[in-house]
Amino acid sequence: MNTATLSHKMHSNGKRSVAKLVAATTLTVISAMSSAAEFTLTSKTLQAGERMPQAHVYHGCGGENISPQLSWSGAPEGTKSFAVMVHDPDAPTGSGWWHWVVFNIPADVTSLPEGAGDPKNGLIPEAVQARNDYGAPGYGGACPPQGHGDHRYQFRVYALKVEELPLDENASAAKVGFNVNANKLAEAELEVTWGH
Repeated sequence: MNTATLSHKMHSNGKRSVAKLVAATTLTVISAMSSAAEFTLTSKTLQAGERMPQAHVYHGCGGENISPQLSWSGAPEGTKSFAVMVHDPDAPTGSGWWHWVVFNIPADVTSLPEGAGDPKNGLIPEAVQARNDYGAPGYGGACPPQGHGDHRYQFRVYALKVEELPLDENASAAKVGFNVNANKLAEAELEVTWGH
C-alpha cells in the first residue's frame, strides 16, 4: 500500500469516526430533549391559555380560593419527589407574587385533587405547604389590583432528584425556589390568566 492510499484510508476512517461521534451525540441530545419534552402538566379544572375559573380566585376578588386539580406525567428517571409552585409574574411588586408553594411531594404522587391547597384538609399529608405571598400556608388564588388588566398565573411542577428539601413551612418562596432549581431534573408549566 503506498503512502497516498494509506493517507486516504486514514482520512476516510477519521471522517467515519467523526460522523459516528456526531450521530451518537445528536441522538443523545435528541433523546434527552424528548425525555424532557414528555414531562407535562395538565388540569381538569384549568385550561392552558384560558381564564382561571372563579372557584380558583382569591376570596378578596369574589372567588372561592380552591386550588385547582393538577396532574403530571412523564417525569424523568431518577425523580425522587415533586414540588409545585404557582407564580404571577405580572404583580406590581418587582418580583411577582407567589400563590402556592408545595414541596416534598412523594415521587409516586402524580396528581393533586381540587382543594389540596388547603393544608387543613390533609389531602397531601407528606408534603410541605409553605406560606404564599398573602402570608398563609397553602394556596392563595388570583387577585390582581382592580383595573390592572389580565395577569398570568404560571402553575409549575418540578421533578426533583432528592426525596426531601431541608425546609419547613416557614421557608420563603425564594428559598424554596433556590432549592428546587438546585435539585431540578425537569419542569412542566400550565399558564392561565385572570383580571378584573
